[in-house]
Amino acid sequence: MSNVPNLHKETSPTSAGVYVITCSTSKYRQLQERKRPDDVSGNIIEQLVRHAGHTLVGRKLIPDSRVLIRNTLRAAMARRKVDAIIVTGGTGISQTDVTFETISPFLDRELLGFGEIFRRISYDEIGSPAMMSRAFAGTIKGKVVFCLPGSPNGVKMAMEKLILPELGHIIGLSRHF
Repeated sequence: MSNVPNLHKETSPTSAGVYVITCSTSKYRQLQERKRPDDVSGNIIEQLVRHAGHTLVGRKLIPDSRVLIRNTLRAAMARRKVDAIIVTGGTGISQTDVTFETISPFLDRELLGFGEIFRRISYDEIGSPAMMSRAFAGTIKGKVVFCLPGSPNGVKMAMEKLILPELGHIIGLSRHF
């Protein structure tokens, strides 16, 4: 009997085009004031994506705005070379955290296990505050979207333990949708 997940991984893409979106009103204000924003989480994603042999197709810093998140998502989705979009920020429970409400209606398929496992690993690392994360993932028209917290530690953990080990596999399966 063959191991189907390993067979899928063996035939999956080994390199992906990734677009990174950082949702942060405070960092966006710094940019508008001509200060260099300290987008640590975006930098971590970019560094890990490149180190894993993937291509950074684009990167954008935007404020926590439903309209701007939606428009940026659509623009990234329209780029032919984009296989995956990784969003950092806006997944908490404050009134300004609108990433979940903005992106989730676009999902064709939600990867429920991503959020569940993310929160489980987070719980092991930080305890009960992990329940406040609304990190999630899914597919939109054959492209995969991951929505992560703005926390650099959460981003690094998600990239290393969940996203990068399965990115090609998820992309390969989502293209068959």
